[in-house]
Amino acid sequence: MANPNIVAVATIEGGSLGWNLTDSLADLVTVANEYILKINRIVATNVDGGSAMDLDVAVTIGAPTAMTGVTVTGGDATTYLASTISIPADASLVVLDTPIYLRETDILKAKGSTAAKIDLFISFEVLID
Repeated sequence: MANPNIVAVATIEGGSLGWNLTDSLADLVTVANEYILKINRIVATNVDGGSAMDLDVAVTIGAPTAMTGVTVTGGDATTYLASTISIPADASLVVLDTPIYLRETDILKAKGSTAAKIDLFISFEVLID
């Protein structure tokens, strides 16, 4: 597994995706080999009109790969970007508005406290080595 060079990518493709979350932490996006996923923004919306709902968003980091100037220890862990964050009824929450990079084999995951009550939307760019 290589660490793709984001300066010398073959193509950059932009896009967006959305999910209506379940009540168990589910894989939403898995980054393929030789790809980098730059997530620009994550927005969650509580579509329930009467009750607040909780949100969890996590990233499972794949096996660490060598990077010039960086020594990686650990890895292969699920790290939460948001944990039990309450979203009021009929409200939206910006979970992320500063870009993050997911490298090959990393997985974006999310769940709501109640199935079908939280929509999650991401805007992203895929960098292809």
